Amino acid sequence: MTRLLTILLLMAGLALPATAQETMPEAGAAADGAAAAEQDDDDDDDDDDNGEAAGAAEGVHEAGSKFDFGFSGIMARDNRTQLAPLTLASGKPVATAEYKLKSGGFYRIDINADGSQELALSGGDFFRAIWVNEIVINDIEIRPMGVHSLEFDDAGTATISFIAIVPGRYTLSIPGSQGETQQAVFNIQ
Repeated sequence: MTRLLTILLLMAGLALPATAQETMPEAGAAADGAAAAEQDDDDDDDDDDNGEAAGAAEGVHEAGSKFDFGFSGIMARDNRTQLAPLTLASGKPVATAEYKLKSGGFYRIDINADGSQELALSGGDFFRAIWVNEIVINDIEIRPMGVHSLEFDDAGTATISFIAIVPGRYTLSIPGSQGETQQAVFNIQ
């Protein structure tokens, strides 16, 4: 009897994801228009599109993404959302507003340093809440197992592409700083 119940529970559990996948495109279709303007051509090019939406004026960068995982899956270019860049400069704010992300969304963000001071961004909790696909620095692609911080000794740009996983509120901040402008806040829903 116990074996029969175990088999029935396994069959019910296996049938549940199939049902959820069948309804997923309908839910993703509602956000198609919002994400249509945020599509990129490929991972290795430099873009002028920084993904800033009307939400930036309200103090929140909301990442609208269509999440239509077709043939190419979650890592397809048209599923990626370019976020507003982070800035590392002496005396300037790191981010212009909070970032509102969706768990399971594929994102890319640029971190720009002007070289005015040796600065780092640290956020072990944030990096543990996401899956880092790659970090690109000077056309060198790094696929790390884990990241705790990024430090810039000179001017340059690092691009991080990642998938948001664990819901919560996370910060990337300049170590040793205490001001709210010296951090970027990410809300993963």
